[in-house]
Amino acid sequence: MKMNPMVMMGMMAVLTIASLVFAYQGVRMHAEVDSEEARLHSLQADYFSIAKADRDAAPAGSDLNARLVEISQLPSELLRLKLVGVGKILTGIYVLLFGILVALIMMPVRLGRLLNKQR
Repeated sequence: MKMNPMVMMGMMAVLTIASLVFAYQGVRMHAEVDSEEARLHSLQADYFSIAKADRDAAPAGSDLNARLVEISQLPSELLRLKLVGVGKILTGIYVLLFGILVALIMMPVRLGRLLNKQR
């Protein structure tokens, strides 16, 4: 099984780039968590600073109810950003480790060919 060195280098480059893309996306998602969390706290502070009687008396479809809906949806968005971000980071690490494994497996094969060539 003879493999062209350029094909191997191309495959390694693709694996490395893919791992970096996944890691970058995961880190970017985690960076977004802080701003979304601050937004959630700001929305909660604004909403709960209004008297409870006024909040309860708000008509359906009002701006106040829309804010409450947004407040209740943000925790799931934060969870998605955190979990999918970690998943992407781990996928990037896995892909890079797979590339390293392929390189380590190919080393003895290339070394054997080099030694056979020198004989």
